[in-house]
Amino acid sequence: MTRRPLLEFNRTTHRNKPPYCIHFTNYGFSLVILTILGAIPVSATGTGFTDHGEDLQVSPPSLIEVDGNFRLRGESNYNFDLDRGLTPSGLPLYPVPLSDPSSQWLHSADMRLRTDMRLYSPFGGVAVKMRIDLIDNLVLGGSPDGWPGATTTQQDPAESVLHIKRAYAEVLTPFGLLAGGRMGSHWGLGMLTNGGDCPDCNSGDAADRVAFIIPTLGHLWAVAYDFSSVGPIVPRRDNQRLLNVDPADDVHTFTFAVLSVRDDIARNRRRLAGKTTIEYGAYLSYRFQEKDVPASYLPAASSNPLTASQIMSRDLSAWAADIHGRFTAPGVRIEAEFAVVFANIEQSSLIPGALLYDSIESLQFGGVVESEFGDPNDLVFGVDFGIASGDPDPGFGAFPGGTDAIAPKPGDLDGPQAVLPRDRHVHNFRFHPDYHIDRILFREIIGTVTDAAYFRPHVRWRAIASAAGSLDLSLFGVAAWALYAESTPGTAHGLGVELDPGIRYHTRDGWDVNLEYAILFPLDGLDNPVEKLDARVAQSARLRFAVSF
Repeated sequence: MTRRPLLEFNRTTHRNKPPYCIHFTNYGFSLVILTILGAIPVSATGTGFTDHGEDLQVSPPSLIEVDGNFRLRGESNYNFDLDRGLTPSGLPLYPVPLSDPSSQWLHSADMRLRTDMRLYSPFGGVAVKMRIDLIDNLVLGGSPDGWPGATTTQQDPAESVLHIKRAYAEVLTPFGLLAGGRMGSHWGLGMLTNGGDCPDCNSGDAADRVAFIIPTLGHLWAVAYDFSSVGPIVPRRDNQRLLNVDPADDVHTFTFAVLSVRDDIARNRRRLAGKTTIEYGAYLSYRFQEKDVPASYLPAASSNPLTASQIMSRDLSAWAADIHGRFTAPGVRIEAEFAVVFANIEQSSLIPGALLYDSIESLQFGGVVESEFGDPNDLVFGVDFGIASGDPDPGFGAFPGGTDAIAPKPGDLDGPQAVLPRDRHVHNFRFHPDYHIDRILFREIIGTVTDAAYFRPHVRWRAIASAAGSLDLSLFGVAAWALYAESTPGTAHGLGVELDPGIRYHTRDGWDVNLEYAILFPLDGLDNPVEKLDARVAQSARLRFAVSF
């Protein structure tokens, strides 16, 4: 089983998904719940605390419901390595064609078939929900049968077929809603934790969680426990089930949240009536791990039986706090999220008996502000801002690698931010990769927003609106700079200016087409000062077709 790095704590949410929507209906308790929360459309995502139980009814109209979407997308990327040569570690900023590294173009296409299934009790108040990706980002032409030049069909690659992303149950009790199983994890705008529900999302967080949600005093109160990691796991005597043989190394996560929210229908109704709506939420999460068995998850040349001698102290503790707010009025939406994460690992060694005396500490913060002004059915515009704390070590630390990652050199794009014994701090906050703000710089080259701040004006115009569908024209720009010049390949603060126009046609029948273009003008933070090479312009073109059912 692949585990996340120890300091990657709840780095998870999505730009366009409504962060809060929940209500319950069941017997006499349903009247109280409906009074507090109102009615909303059925949702099957089960991604955040407010998504649970919104479709439970006394007499469900159908015992089985299935919906989902099919996505087909292709892209052509030009000069994503920026023609600025290699980093000091001998790597380009982005992969280049193997046969001709000086070539500029890379092309790719993939598809995904996602299904959300809901099974209801005929008496209401109980539901089992699942998300199954039957095809998950399958590369078109990427699994030929036999010799590529003679293939006549495509194989079924196991890594891209039939992924069960979520499976959980919801039960409406006289005191609140109980939910348990593997469910989506999303909060607010999706900056920190993201369920990956957006049309162009690629990953998304899931938690093995038991949660209890109570609506009272005009708020939602939620408590949750996550089985974040358990093991080592061995087969039982009958080989039908697995057994956790060392509870002391389990990773536990407790979360408490409180929210004051309205659903989309109520919010739009108030907006049309000329009223303002203020919503907010906050959560506090604590994670800890006492001991660890690195041999159960580290790569090894040979498989050896696990013994007590491989157990070692870890003493990991981490706190995460996040607040989210949204102000909605006629022609106005202002939304913000801010998070802070503190973590400490007393024993960071991965080798039993080879102990380190210095602990690893992390203090990270990140925040975003989104604004939108105008009529959503005509012309809207706004300005977004964001910041993610950084670390002065070389490299951004967006994806620092596994346990065998080497220390980055000045001028490298990425790498670990804690290098013992010289540096025992990791302070770079990472936005979730599915919180998209651009199409090239952060999304593709760096991988996510970290150790940086950005300014993002945007505008969208509904050029055509009819009973059949609508045509939207959009444009946004992103200006970004690094908080620490030492983190960048060019050892300078400026990262780049990007322009991202797009065209989208969406129909009432549930299909839409998106044509997107992007051009990045890199600044000196992406140059190669050693070779005295300036970073050059990068471009991208994407076409995405989707059908919802």
